Amino acid sequence: MKASVTETAPVWPFVVFGAIVLALVIAILGLSYVLGQRHKDRATGEAYESGILSTGSARLRFPSQFYLIAMLFVIFDIETVFIISWVIAFDELGWAGYIGVSVFIFILLVVLIYEWRNGALDFGPDGKRILRAYRKLRRSSKTTVSMPLPPPQPAH
Repeated sequence: MKASVTETAPVWPFVVFGAIVLALVIAILGLSYVLGQRHKDRATGEAYESGILSTGSARLRFPSQFYLIAMLFVIFDIETVFIISWVIAFDELGWAGYIGVSVFIFILLVVLIYEWRNGALDFGPDGKRILRAYRKLRRSSKTTVSMPLPPPQPAH
């Protein structure tokens, strides 16, 4: 029987890399603390936008649909990363990987259709509601405007 020998990657490069990153972070934070300015003027805490003085509060209320669209964007970005990683490993995964990513994409399409039918992607005015309001406006304008009389018919 042959004993299987597994080669393990050395850990010391990761430890050295982590130590270098930690040292750089500490050095940058320390330098910014030592070299940074410390003053409390009247306008230090105010927002500055291209030399224009701020008017009012910057705390605006966004509709919840804004956050929903942002979450959908992030979710579909992450799904894109998964699909790209599948494409990179296509040769190693074979048919099992193909079936797996096909199921994944099918689930994405089902979820997208579900969100679409529930109105999660409707961030504009409703077209049917606009048409109803337009028809109602036309009907009300026809009834309020007096209709001209037909021209008189010549006598025979």
